[in-house]
Amino acid sequence: MSLPHPTLSLVRPLAPSRVIRALDPRVPLGIKRRLVEPLLNRTFAGPLAEGEFDALEGRRISLTVEDLGVTLTLSLVEQRLVLCLEPGEATIRGGWREFLCLATRREDPDSLFFQRRLSIEGDTELGLMVKNLLDGLEEGLAQGRLGEWLLRLERLTARDR
Repeated sequence: MSLPHPTLSLVRPLAPSRVIRALDPRVPLGIKRRLVEPLLNRTFAGPLAEGEFDALEGRRISLTVEDLGVTLTLSLVEQRLVLCLEPGEATIRGGWREFLCLATRREDPDSLFFQRRLSIEGDTELGLMVKNLLDGLEEGLAQGRLGEWLLRLERLTARDR
């Protein structure tokens, strides 16, 4: 008499983009602020000190990463970048890989916009000002701790393919 063979069920882990899409709306703004704001303010310490973000004072811009279902809205308060709940007056929208190309300077930012891989909606003057600020950074965003996070997230999202 032979016992039935148990079938092995291999459960495929959820794709990281699906996990991020599911978790992001549930993460309170306070936790997002603790994670994101220090990274942004360290990364942009020089341009912030030189007043390059002053045009963002009292204004809001949203960055929407469509394939991850994440939107971050930023403003400038007392020379610091802060996350906001209110919607942005302008939105820069695109996929994760396009934002990564923008951050790491792998592709020309203008090309990303002309090819409509990234778009600006709403107050285009504000959106272009922020795009030009990002474009003007000598080393791009992929430096320091923020760069490490971007590269980790890139490896995770590569598993989704």
